[in-house]
Amino acid sequence: MLIMVKGLTMAVLQKTMTKGVIWKQMVLFALPIFFSNLFQQLYNAADSLIVGNYLGSEALAAVSSSGNLIFMMIGLFNGIALGAGVVIARYFGAQNYERLKIAIHTDIAFGFIMSAILMAAGILLAPWILELMGTPDTVMPESLKYFRVYFAGGLGLVMYNIFVGILQALGDSKHPLYYLIISSLINIVLDYILIAWCGMGVEAAAFATILSQFVSAFLCMRLFHNSKESYRLVFRDIRIEKEMLMEILRNGIPSGIQNSITGVANVVVQSNINIFGAMAMAGCGAYSKIEGFAFLPIISFNNAITTFVGQNLGARQKERAKKGAVFGIVCSVLLAELIGIGTVIFAKPLIMLFDQNPEVIAFGVDRSQIAGFFFCLLAFTHAFSALQRGAGKPMIPMMVMILCWCVARVVFLSVTGSLFYDIQFVYWVYPLTWGLSSLYYLYYMIWHRSLF
Repeated sequence: MLIMVKGLTMAVLQKTMTKGVIWKQMVLFALPIFFSNLFQQLYNAADSLIVGNYLGSEALAAVSSSGNLIFMMIGLFNGIALGAGVVIARYFGAQNYERLKIAIHTDIAFGFIMSAILMAAGILLAPWILELMGTPDTVMPESLKYFRVYFAGGLGLVMYNIFVGILQALGDSKHPLYYLIISSLINIVLDYILIAWCGMGVEAAAFATILSQFVSAFLCMRLFHNSKESYRLVFRDIRIEKEMLMEILRNGIPSGIQNSITGVANVVVQSNINIFGAMAMAGCGAYSKIEGFAFLPIISFNNAITTFVGQNLGARQKERAKKGAVFGIVCSVLLAELIGIGTVIFAKPLIMLFDQNPEVIAFGVDRSQIAGFFFCLLAFTHAFSALQRGAGKPMIPMMVMILCWCVARVVFLSVTGSLFYDIQFVYWVYPLTWGLSSLYYLYYMIWHRSLF
């Protein structure tokens, strides 16, 4: 697939993972995803860093606490994008390029529909949800400004994730990296100019983020449009093919529901943090940004697992798919634990990058000391969920996440919140539910004597 950029020819680096050395294939695929996610986190963190240092702790609380609400709102759409990626990976692995073309164009068409829904829902529902979350009055005005601008740019957000999902399903993990580098730089520069130089508020941080997302989405779209492959993007072919949409939804809706329900549970967690005031919101929000960076290698391996399993099962290479899944799980767990320990050790100086307030720092450090040692459980759960999605069994991780990461979290917080006024219980809800989901997956492997 070809595209001309400033006189240079670029091509979609489509890559089959059905041949070659397994560990090498997965590592080489995961590395660009890692750097892509790194830059994604950079321009997410840039908002919090610049806001915290130039607009103060309450503005930082408004921006840094946004992650759970945003995840809840876009979780369904991103889950469906994951389902589309599995379908595309299988057709690509089977070399069925006619069905592959239909899948790509149906995915893009549905992406435009999802964008419109997200924009309307985000703008209309964000104030109501923020109120339900118990957002402090001192933080509410800034939160509303941020969310309304952020969701107004929902088209760029959704379409970028759609295009990246397609590229990764085709084995191209490098172009998302290239485009994220560009968009990250745009976001950081705009954040600094609009907030530090021009003195604008939190809405400027949201504007910088959505503009950079539009740039990435446009670059991905242009790459596909200028392709020479039979499944290139042809604008007049963007339409929903009913049968293909049903296949995408069968794979994507369980992941979407899983994301959304988990997002709802995380919003409940955030509402329990909000009870303890703006400083707790800022401290926990700053830690969440650090955790996002810390978990990047694991997320990268998870994406590699899903694509590897999907392509190899599509090519009817079950044993190769199993070997790749085992390698991915082991690497994810070991990396996660090492990174988690490092997060605990360096938590204080990292939190201080966001805010110098001693109270904010204390909240962030306390949370890191509880969560960091249990990253291995989080990694195992995500890795096993990734291989199940790649195997076309999204219902299993959906049910596990709903029961362990939603129902269990809400019940635990409801009981402890009514009995104790202690934020420590909020911190412990995450490792406890990570452990529950990990225990179930261990039971699944032992009972079925299989990964799939």
